[in-house]
Amino acid sequence: MERFAWKARVLEGQLEEYIRRHDEIWPEMTAVLNEAGIHNYTIWSVGSELFGYYECESIEYASKVQAESEVVARWNEYMKDVMIMEFDPKTGTSVLLQQVFYHK
Repeated sequence: MERFAWKARVLEGQLEEYIRRHDEIWPEMTAVLNEAGIHNYTIWSVGSELFGYYECESIEYASKVQAESEVVARWNEYMKDVMIMEFDPKTGTSVLLQQVFYHK
């Protein structure tokens, strides 16, 4: 099992809207996450900062499925008025944070 972590920023005054949109996540979006093998996906916030984490069998495969998904592209477009996220030009998905510590 591989772990993927990302960070982003919610635009000022948009945290409630960000949460609402995730409370109403599209069924086709969760289907893509399942297809990508993504599990235990969680997102936290502190102030305007977001931290996301998920587990998958293969980060390479999960990234490929997301990058090639029309649904993910529509979701990213839908979310860009409430948040700012950097994307990795190589994978087309959010930038993977470097793991610096792990305790099992």
